[in-house]
Amino acid sequence: MAAVTTLPSGAQPEHRGLSFWMDRVVQELENVRSSPDADAVHDLRVAIRRCRSIAAAMEEVDPDPAWAAMRKVARRLFRELGALRDAQVMVEWVRKLAPETDPVRTHLQTAFESKGSNLRENAHRVAGKFDQKTWKRLERTLRQRSRLVPIGGLAAESLALERFESAKELHAKALRTEKPKPWHALRIGLKRFRYTVEGLLPEHYARWSDNLKRLQDMLGEIHDLDVLAEAVNKSDFYETEDSLKTWREAIERERHERIETYRQLTLGKTSLWNIWRSGLPTNGRVEASALARLRATARAADPHARRTSQTSRIAFALFDTFKRSDSAPGFSDAALRRVLLAAARLHGVGDAHAGKSPQKAARKFLLGLTLPPGWSNEDWELLALAVRYHRGAEPRAKDGPFSRLSAERQNSVRGVAGVLRLARALRKCGVESGAGLHAEKSTDAVVLRVPGLADDVETAARLAAGKHLLEEYLGAPLIVKAVAKPEKVVALAPRQIPELSVIASD
Repeated sequence: MAAVTTLPSGAQPEHRGLSFWMDRVVQELENVRSSPDADAVHDLRVAIRRCRSIAAAMEEVDPDPAWAAMRKVARRLFRELGALRDAQVMVEWVRKLAPETDPVRTHLQTAFESKGSNLRENAHRVAGKFDQKTWKRLERTLRQRSRLVPIGGLAAESLALERFESAKELHAKALRTEKPKPWHALRIGLKRFRYTVEGLLPEHYARWSDNLKRLQDMLGEIHDLDVLAEAVNKSDFYETEDSLKTWREAIERERHERIETYRQLTLGKTSLWNIWRSGLPTNGRVEASALARLRATARAADPHARRTSQTSRIAFALFDTFKRSDSAPGFSDAALRRVLLAAARLHGVGDAHAGKSPQKAARKFLLGLTLPPGWSNEDWELLALAVRYHRGAEPRAKDGPFSRLSAERQNSVRGVAGVLRLARALRKCGVESGAGLHAEKSTDAVVLRVPGLADDVETAARLAAGKHLLEEYLGAPLIVKAVAKPEKVVALAPRQIPELSVIASD
């Protein structure tokens, strides 16, 4: 049974976030520049990989180009170090698998050491050219932007769950075969999950780190053996075929042992995958974590967050008001309400990416995001189209993506986009919140009463344009009426109420 690490009571897990690892890159860089031995190369690669892993996760939330810039600055050095590290690891395996007298060992060791010498020179040269100034500048920028996803928060859980699900799929594929490619893909998937948990969920990582590292090391050794097997098969050393056969058998034996150990740790009720999944969001918390992640994206990509927030509150209130009045069946659909909640928070993201048509840019941006946990492709496309049509031209039957939807899905787009359009129009008319909204449905129309709405020509014109799409969805006229705001009643605390003396008269 897999061991589960527990923290002492009251202990706080150590957290090594992005700034820690970006600073660590600079420190380890000096070691590689001084002496690119195996340990120095490994430590620098680990630091860079963690930075790149955190950046990859954050890019799913935050479109700021600084994340890609950070990965680009380190890309060449990371690759050169990887090639050198692979050669160094191969020498270690060759020494481990056979005695010094083995002729194949001598041949392979000489080949890898010769290759490693050239790679060491390349890595030393690239390390010397590393743009340290730009790296430090990016660290200052990204330190601030990483706060968009609070450590240990719901958005962080959502990103970890995404990587868990992706890695678990790769796990299932690998178990169906012993071919190298699926196991290599699983190794990468597990590594991404591990580093995301380490960077964003320190309490989880404190419990899981030993087993995550154990599996990652095991999968890494399987990959190393696959690389070594390929080198043996391509070897031009033909002095004795029997020796090569012995090597192939030894490599296969070592590899098979690790695969079997992996199976024992990850199958059945005590599977490590089950332990990790039990610590991540389940049931309603999956939806809450996905919405938290989307809110982080809205904060990152919306230049008018306050305005969007105000429109969102009005949109939420409108949707629920229409539900209470039974204005249309869709307002009782929990899935459609979730789409509305997300669309309301995200409808402003396009403003930062386009001039003439921000709503089109917003749809493109949203479709480029990784699908949040619990969302289907169909619902995400519905959200993106609702954002696309929350302003500007209304959807037409011949519009490309819209035309490919079923009639029911098209109507859902009209409903969500229509609510957003009306909320946006009400905000422009001076409505500050959705408090006090009331709707009534009759056989001829739906009447919406809005407290504090101005009764003038400009307001009427703006609302006429803002409610048209929603009227199509309702299949009836929508009459918006202004009503007086209820007066605020200020209740005095008991100690503020003056006591009344009762005087008895003779």
